[in-house]
Amino acid sequence: MLRPPILAFTFAAATDIGCKRSNNEDCFGYDAEQGIFVVCDGMGGSAAGEVASSMAVQTLIESFGVPNGELVATEVKPVEDRLLNAIVAANRAVRDAGNGNPDLNHMGTTLVCACLDGDRAVVANVGDSRAYLLREGTCSQITQDHSFLAEEVRKGNITPEMAAASDLQSVITRAIGAGDTVEPDLFAARLQAGDLLLLATDGLTRYASAEEILAASNDTEELASFCNKLIEHAKRGGGADNITCIALRATEAAPGTDGYELEDGAPAI
Repeated sequence: MLRPPILAFTFAAATDIGCKRSNNEDCFGYDAEQGIFVVCDGMGGSAAGEVASSMAVQTLIESFGVPNGELVATEVKPVEDRLLNAIVAANRAVRDAGNGNPDLNHMGTTLVCACLDGDRAVVANVGDSRAYLLREGTCSQITQDHSFLAEEVRKGNITPEMAAASDLQSVITRAIGAGDTVEPDLFAARLQAGDLLLLATDGLTRYASAEEILAASNDTEELASFCNKLIEHAKRGGGADNITCIALRATEAAPGTDGYELEDGAPAI
């Protein structure tokens, strides 16, 4: 039986304050060695949103790297378990910080992340930041929004068109730090060479449909240019929120070259 090709990945990221906000409460991060990538959209008064999103990103990455503090050398935890534990740790960190400081009360953040595990992608989300898979001329939303409007659409109470026209776009039903416990959704998919994963905040997805995201990917091979095109598209549409995305592309690896590569021109952290 033929073995599937070993995959390598290139990636790029971009963030923008948008057209209406005075500060950027979005945050992204990654650990290429661990294959973990995350985007967060913070919320809260004053600078609390910035604190929540950056704290969630940092805690998720650190906790994913050391899932149980002291890991026995022969013990290997499934990626799904490591990711869930890391999200729980991020929720605890944001929740405790908000409870311990009056200036940070009620802060929280959305979160969408992807872990690349060989030819598998494990994706998790809390809130309305999204993940998309672009493959062979299609663009599909992997995640489901945890928002009032999205849930009303899924229940059949309103149409997608009604949701798009509503002024309740920012009402989310789950967030990191909103409660003592957190309930992320987890998804898994097999990747193949040519696939592109996109992680994005709602500051982008509010203005870019799946078809428009696909069209932007067809306009350029460079992932940094793809991210910047999406941001400019959102700003032309109004840019009412901060805008952030990470794009990852799977390619067939030459022998001995599988891994992750930050594309030239993309911001490092």
